[in-house]
Amino acid sequence: MFDVAVFGSLFLTLFVIMDPPGITPIFLALTSGRPAKVQRRMAWQAVAVAFGVITVFGIMGQQILAYLHVSVPALMIAGGLLLLLIALDLLTGKTDEPKQTKDVNVALVPLGMPLLAGPGAIVSVILAVQNADGVASQISVWTAIAAMHVVLWLTMRYSLLIIRVIKDGGVVLVTRLAGMMLSAIAVQQIINGVTQVIHNA
Repeated sequence: MFDVAVFGSLFLTLFVIMDPPGITPIFLALTSGRPAKVQRRMAWQAVAVAFGVITVFGIMGQQILAYLHVSVPALMIAGGLLLLLIALDLLTGKTDEPKQTKDVNVALVPLGMPLLAGPGAIVSVILAVQNADGVASQISVWTAIAAMHVVLWLTMRYSLLIIRVIKDGGVVLVTRLAGMMLSAIAVQQIINGVTQVIHNA
């Protein structure tokens, strides 16, 4: 009732795409200055949002994209542009949002989507669910998805200990580093989307 090969393949694919170690400095930068209780809640919210988005696209991703007439490359370019805007805010220090909405917004966008539940992860899950023939394969696919989100939550939850060590000066440095990393990810995602559009033309 469990296919280890399917589980291992999808888990490793999602680990590389969602990159828990790489998300740590971005999470720290976006949550800096919040109380520890709020930061822990944001880690949970971001993972919950990502899991919800991945689940919806895993179940009916092809139908959603077909109904909206949205191609995968277009999804990649849109996600890249959104990440680029967030990266520019991090690089310039303009990370403040209205107080009543900032905690929710950061947890949902960009942490939940498109950082965690980005186009790469969504497409990988759609293909994995499509190719999973039989109950054992389906169980393995969804177990891999759930396990990956547990890893993401643990990574962000315990990365908060780093803030206590690096203090305010370190947080500023991490914020700039996160902006650089995020801008590189965004540009690469846009390039990949444009490349696919050209190949499909």
